[in-house]
Amino acid sequence: MESLKASDVMSNHIEPVRCGTPLTKVVKTLLHNHITGLPVVDEHRKVIGFISEQDCIHALLVSNYHGEGDPKVDDVMFRNPVTISAEMSVVDLAQNLGAGKPKVYPVTDHGKLIGIVTRTAILAELAKVGFGLEVSKTA
Repeated sequence: MESLKASDVMSNHIEPVRCGTPLTKVVKTLLHNHITGLPVVDEHRKVIGFISEQDCIHALLVSNYHGEGDPKVDDVMFRNPVTISAEMSVVDLAQNLGAGKPKVYPVTDHGKLIGIVTRTAILAELAKVGFGLEVSKTA
């Protein structure tokens, strides 16, 4: 358990969001992948922001109310996201989870996005290791 690293539980099959992406496309990606947020990257895969379900809900409510059209991710994203290293211990990460903390962590290597770790993935791994439960990783 102590030797588990973020790279052992990260997902790398979900494409990150790029600046200029319409929010409706971000929402479709979040819903399709059953995930609560995604990193926003530049053309070199450097993480420059993060967009969450909550950000999308608020922005879509405001834009629909004011009839402003489809907002872009640039207008809504959080610009100083927390990122983690692929070598970070899952135990250390799990101990830092809590109210007000991110539910999705971008994993970077030399500043470039290589995957994401979700609370769901950590929970599934802890359940499997601690109790021998086999849980499918969908997030």
